Amino acid sequence: MPSYVYVARETGSGREIRSSLEAASEQAAIANLLNRNLLVVSIQERIGKKGKTGGGRVALADLVVFTRQLATMVDAGLAMVQSLQALAEQTPNKAMRDVIKDVCTRVESGDSFSEALNKHPKVFNRLYVCMVAAGERGGLLAEILSRLATYLENAARLRKKVKSAMMYPTAVTIVAIGITIFLLVKVVPVFGDVYKGFGARLPAPTMALLSLSNAVQKYILYILPAVAGIIYGWVAYTKTDSGREFWDRLRIRLPIFGIIAHKICLGRFTRTLASLIRSGVPILEVLQIVSNTVGNVVMGKAVRVAASDIERGEGISSSLAKHPVFPSMIIRMVTAGEQTGKIEQMLEKIADFLDDEVETTLSGLTSLIEPLLIVFLGVTVGAIAICMFLPIFKMSEIVNPRR
Repeated sequence: MPSYVYVARETGSGREIRSSLEAASEQAAIANLLNRNLLVVSIQERIGKKGKTGGGRVALADLVVFTRQLATMVDAGLAMVQSLQALAEQTPNKAMRDVIKDVCTRVESGDSFSEALNKHPKVFNRLYVCMVAAGERGGLLAEILSRLATYLENAARLRKKVKSAMMYPTAVTIVAIGITIFLLVKVVPVFGDVYKGFGARLPAPTMALLSLSNAVQKYILYILPAVAGIIYGWVAYTKTDSGREFWDRLRIRLPIFGIIAHKICLGRFTRTLASLIRSGVPILEVLQIVSNTVGNVVMGKAVRVAASDIERGEGISSSLAKHPVFPSMIIRMVTAGEQTGKIEQMLEKIADFLDDEVETTLSGLTSLIEPLLIVFLGVTVGAIAICMFLPIFKMSEIVNPRR
């Protein structure tokens, strides 16, 4: 049976009552309230049960669409509850739909929009909630939601480019490993059985390949679980505090890929910092939020130390300059932004510049990796083929060995 949230007044005392009841229809709910000597001020069907949200994953793309559409509706003058109800009805993702319904129910019950969002930290992170709260305080919710949507769209676009750039080399590497294992397990032993009948010493490369093939066949049931165990152990280690810090410190120092990872983290840092400062969030709270959303433990620690220095009266640029994880180019531009009083515009320019550099590097890297992987695959398969056919090239020496 549907549940209805209502605001009513007692006919005798005029006391306002906010509560809910179940009824077959809205008319039946109003009749029930009138029979209890309550004058209905407003009544609305509850579209979700507070606190009861389904599991499932909410993708960044769904969050981007939700934020952009909500910004448009709020800017058009629609009430928050009506906007959330409309979005809940048209959202295809069940997990996102349940979250929107719960947020709508909490807003109906008297919570602010930011307080309702804060109940779902897995979907709306601290950055999202703080920007919405700042928009509510300043009466600029539509503008803040529009900025959030732009921020999320940029993040989603960059993430998509990184994934697409890594998809091809990952697929080719997996195919190369699969082909190599198949050749070693199924094809090479057939040639080995044929060459055994010659009764002569085979070339050294062929002998080495046959030995490798025998080892893989003999220990394949141990090798695969061992590899899986190593991967699982590494993933589990990187989830610990020490492991995460070790990996984050290592990955920004790797050749080529480390440069890309470092620029991605710097771009996220500058864009988030610019968005929060522009939204009117206090600088110390901004830095605490950024330290948790920058995506790198080493950089997050540096931001927290810088926040402590700023609290003692230092400037943003001088505080960040103490940490080598922030390049001198960024420090100079932040300094210029502080001097001109336009630090958020300068930070956005830095973020755009870094994103463009990442995209350019990824495009060049993708163009370079494709031929290299093809060469790698050809060399791997070709080396196995040459080792197997080498005895055939030297058939006369094997069949009639010198005495």
